[in-house]
Amino acid sequence: MAVYARRLSFFGPSKPISYLFSSRAFIEKFRALSLSRSSSCHLFSVYSCNEFENDAENGGHGFTKWRNGGGIFHNSACIDPTVLIEIGAIVQSKAIVGANVSVGSGAVIGPDVTIGQSTKIGYNVSLSNCTIGDSCVIHNGVCIGQDGFGFYVDEHGNMVKKPQIGHNVVIGSGCMLCGQVGIAGSATIGDYVTLGGRAAIRDHVFIASKVRLAANSCATKDIQEAGDYGGFPAVPINEWRRQVVAKFRTTKKELPQG
Repeated sequence: MAVYARRLSFFGPSKPISYLFSSRAFIEKFRALSLSRSSSCHLFSVYSCNEFENDAENGGHGFTKWRNGGGIFHNSACIDPTVLIEIGAIVQSKAIVGANVSVGSGAVIGPDVTIGQSTKIGYNVSLSNCTIGDSCVIHNGVCIGQDGFGFYVDEHGNMVKKPQIGHNVVIGSGCMLCGQVGIAGSATIGDYVTLGGRAAIRDHVFIASKVRLAANSCATKDIQEAGDYGGFPAVPINEWRRQVVAKFRTTKKELPQG
């Protein structure tokens, strides 16, 4: 017998998913809906479960094959019918995936993860304990929300670590994080921030919007004003350059002469 999921329009006017799921009331309503319709809450829109493969054909355990791409999803997940889940990808229990999202092969969307509309998830991505906003791009092999690093193999065959982002970190819009960046837990980064290679942010530090942190630098305390910073601890770039020159001159004087 076909089972149908209700539209979520009863929650109010149409809003981006990142807005809706910032509302405690919305989350409580959604959880109540998922409990009352545990086997049917894999769609935002009215859509027939006859469109999916039988659960038994996929080994049971509450997982079903998604017809648009061939991936696997848990029956308690809430997925818009426009979503593409490629073969080899899996969406775990109670995950929420918005409209026009693309999930690449080998990706794992963990339990209770929320993904906003029009977001692209690359191959072999691993997401857990996180909320991804609208129109984001998560590149191949990225790991968010768990211990450890992702990595990639460069043109010389070397394994190169990708940025590591700790728990409870907030990153604003339009930021650029270069290779081997490390951000400790509960740090907050504003919009359009650039972190050079191997730059580090200490835990609970706030970085203002439009800050650029030089490679190999470390922000050990809050940076409240936009601008360029460098060094360890990070200071305004001109001050850091003066420190470098002074150190060079001191070292040169200490060297034995010819």
